Amino acid sequence: MSLQVYGIPTCGTCKKAISWLDAQNIAYEFINTKEHPPTKTTIQKWVAELGAKPMRNTSGQSYRALGDEKQTWTDAEWIEAFAQDAMLLKRPLFVKDQTAIAVGFKVDQIQQALSE
Repeated sequence: MSLQVYGIPTCGTCKKAISWLDAQNIAYEFINTKEHPPTKTTIQKWVAELGAKPMRNTSGQSYRALGDEKQTWTDAEWIEAFAQDAMLLKRPLFVKDQTAIAVGFKVDQIQQALSE
């Protein structure tokens, strides 16, 4: 199994996820989205797998700065926004064997996603 965890090292939720993965002895590669933002093609694939709505980091400053028009955006508009500003992506985002399996960190959700 190949597992990538996309996020930023200063994110509290990412830290919790990494600590949990380490405690479970689950091998992963951490990818800092600030230093290595995902490509638009990668984001399109993730949106197809997870949907744009769960991928939105609604608690971040970048999201709040978008204005009210974001409420009516299509998936294509969200993909463009995610590609322009990786801080709009909810963290962490888990990719197992090149397929996005989960976003955010809830232990039961991650355990289930990793076992499938």
